[in-house]
Amino acid sequence: MIKPVILWTDALIFLLAAVVVAFILYARNKPHIRAPWKRVFSGKIAAASLIVLLAYVLVGLLDSLHYRLPLAGNGNNGEVHYAGEVLSVLDALVGPLRTQVEKTYSAPFATHLFTMETIELEDGSKVRDYPRLLYGGGSLGATGTGRAGDILQRSLLAVVETVLATGLLLFTVSALLGRRRRQSAGVTIREILLNTTTVPWRTILATLSLLLLLFFLAVNLAGAYHVLGTDKVGQDVFYLSLKSIRTGLVIGTLTTLIMLPFAIFTGILAGYARGWIDDVVQYVYTTLNSIPGVLLIAAAILMLQVFIANHADYFETTVERADIRLLFLCVILGITSWTGLCRLLRGEALKLREAEYIQAAMCFGVAHGKIITRHILPNVMHVVLITVVLDFSGLVLAEAVLSYVGVGVDPTMNSWGNMINGARLEMAREPVVWWSLLAAFLFMFILVLAANLFSDAVRDAFDPRTRTR
Repeated sequence: MIKPVILWTDALIFLLAAVVVAFILYARNKPHIRAPWKRVFSGKIAAASLIVLLAYVLVGLLDSLHYRLPLAGNGNNGEVHYAGEVLSVLDALVGPLRTQVEKTYSAPFATHLFTMETIELEDGSKVRDYPRLLYGGGSLGATGTGRAGDILQRSLLAVVETVLATGLLLFTVSALLGRRRRQSAGVTIREILLNTTTVPWRTILATLSLLLLLFFLAVNLAGAYHVLGTDKVGQDVFYLSLKSIRTGLVIGTLTTLIMLPFAIFTGILAGYARGWIDDVVQYVYTTLNSIPGVLLIAAAILMLQVFIANHADYFETTVERADIRLLFLCVILGITSWTGLCRLLRGEALKLREAEYIQAAMCFGVAHGKIITRHILPNVMHVVLITVVLDFSGLVLAEAVLSYVGVGVDPTMNSWGNMINGARLEMAREPVVWWSLLAAFLFMFILVLAANLFSDAVRDAFDPRTRTR
């Protein structure tokens, strides 16, 4: 029987997911909250970006369900012993990518190693050649011939599977919408294809079709080839890129979760109370802004490393040690990134405090807490939401930069920053090993681009200054 492993970041991730689901259920019955979100989802770019973000979130959630497998033998008293390696549901789903490890570098879709080695033949002679991969193109035999035809055949199969899945998806969506609107599925399909619906279903289905195509290509090709090559120790780069998604999402979401309450509380309090409270808050965030963030993060990470080294018995596995460092990094990033939102909220609170309805509430003796929660906080939520969405992409990029300079996540943890840091030396090789850097760049670029496009739609829908009437 497997042993579930709940890391600190796992608990926080699913807590955040539960909060999002609760907010969605709450917003369904609130027209003033539902209306701006309808404007967000009515845009084609926003809908497509959201689908891409949800695909990343799905991979991150699957990689956050951890467990340990039992060992073959039990103890003398029947006690079950478990392996030290912590796996996830994602590892189980992409098992071959994790276990099919080559000797060293191999290019994308290659059947032989990237570097020449001395090979001893059956007759005892030695020759310099590119050794055959153990798993890359394994179905092609010892010579690896017929690679182009095999890749084409598997790709065509993925296209056929995508067409069938898209057709089934279109029919299902049309049937559900037709039942809701009391019209036939054929009429609904025509409306979707002509893009006459309020929700851009055609764009949503097109984006899902593209993701399904990538999924089926990965299923058909990744099991037979290393589609993005292998790294120095022979690990599949595509597998490492998928495992890095969770790290990027944790940095972006948990850091926001940590800094958001403090930024909202101090910003609104400083703007509403003014006086010495405003002076103290301004002094604090001005002081923090004057300290280089990299130096503060480096000092905190070094202190954490000393603590872990002196208390190694607190952690059963290396994954738990790496997870604590990741959580601590989120805390430090939250401490250093709350000042920008706090400054914005302070300015909004100063402006709202002088509004006539706020002054009227003060004259009638309404408690300050009620004024803040009922009048000021709802009117600054558009600033909070816009800032959170915009900062997400910046935090994802921050992880890559910090890991590159050596003060980011643990070196044993999969992340795009560690992949880029490892590619630093690979780019100096001759010939150049370029695929690790390219894979990290593509996965990070798509996530950041989708987040930025979605944030633009959120800003246009929630910002009263840009909202069209």
